[in-house]
Amino acid sequence: MRIAACFFTLILTTIAVAQNPAQSASPADAKFVTVPVTLDHNRVVIDVDVPLTDGSTRRVRAWVDNGDPEQWMTSRVSTWLGLAVGNCNGQVCSAKSQTPTVQLEILIGGMKVFLSARGEIKVPATAPTIAPGMNAEINIPSTVLRNYDVLINFPGHELTIGRPGSLKFQGVKAKVMVNGENGLIQVPSQIENKKYNLGLDVGSSISFLTDDLFDKLSSAHPDWPHMTGAIGPANMWGLQDEVKWKLMRVARVQYGPLFLTDVAAVEFLSDRMEFFEKRAGVATAGLLGANVLVNYRVGLDYAHSTVYFEIGRTFNFPAFDVIGLILRPEIDGRFAILGVADYAGRPSVPEVQAGDQLVAVDGIPTVGSTLGQVWTMLGGEPGKERRLTIERAGKQVTIVATVQHFLGEDSDNPSQQNLKRKN
Repeated sequence: MRIAACFFTLILTTIAVAQNPAQSASPADAKFVTVPVTLDHNRVVIDVDVPLTDGSTRRVRAWVDNGDPEQWMTSRVSTWLGLAVGNCNGQVCSAKSQTPTVQLEILIGGMKVFLSARGEIKVPATAPTIAPGMNAEINIPSTVLRNYDVLINFPGHELTIGRPGSLKFQGVKAKVMVNGENGLIQVPSQIENKKYNLGLDVGSSISFLTDDLFDKLSSAHPDWPHMTGAIGPANMWGLQDEVKWKLMRVARVQYGPLFLTDVAAVEFLSDRMEFFEKRAGVATAGLLGANVLVNYRVGLDYAHSTVYFEIGRTFNFPAFDVIGLILRPEIDGRFAILGVADYAGRPSVPEVQAGDQLVAVDGIPTVGSTLGQVWTMLGGEPGKERRLTIERAGKQVTIVATVQHFLGEDSDNPSQQNLKRKN
């Protein structure tokens, strides 16, 4: 998911999907393939090969994002594919194939996967990746994924992709709404016994609820943990307004056949929600991102408008046990600090100022890292100290900061503390 959408080391497990016997065909003609996944800030990133005109290939990182119908790639990938780049508007250019009769393709695990032929391809004008804070040079959007069977094994760090009908999915299943134009998925859901549609977006590191639903739930449940400031998986892109984003843990969400608890969600402002609702094609109350799916193997059966969820583990990962900085990844690989989140009503790192640069964490340089890698550095057990190297006005200083348990009971919400004292 791109919003103008916790890289932590996870325990590897064996993929649990009943598949056909090994194929004798070459990888390019295989019915399905399974490849390793890197979870970077909850984002599914894989290696793909880009075929060149001389018969060789170039390997790059690709972001699997079923929540975005648009095709993105860097300038050099567009050059390899023989695209004509032009019509630059600000920081984004558009690209088209110079031979439109030839379908563009990439290789995943040696298997050919055809890119979407609809619309123009988006190319960042100057960035070396498709988005700051990532190392991916191309995305695999919903308009591509909808033509395949897809299994995302979050606990096992694997992705399986195949021709329609090639995978035998396991787990509980849900009939979903798939937009026929762009492949975006909406899942019938319930919150507080009221029915809503919620998008399924494995490309988003955090979940979102519309501002009216968010405010309604927040008013009805002041005891639910909430805070202001996009930290951890909510720090998606480093947008200027992320310092003001409201976060809350929703006690219970029925998401198709799943009953999810303590769902961390961000308030989706109305102007952005209108854009996503228009793309979804149906009324929607938000979306659930990868933060609630990291314990599952998620099967996307586009051909039958069905999604499968198979539990892979029950571990509750402490995604918000972090240093409370809100970061902005820059094109040059550095990380600016937009602000500091409050903890129990006070700035969690009072020595840090907006506009500072985060240079290193515990002596490990941050420049050139992904946003997910930096958040791994900033995480840990509550109470653990981290040494932050901060650059301000050309000078570097070292600040000792403490990992806090954000978005937990009694941690971020002064009203919760008052209620507890009264009781």
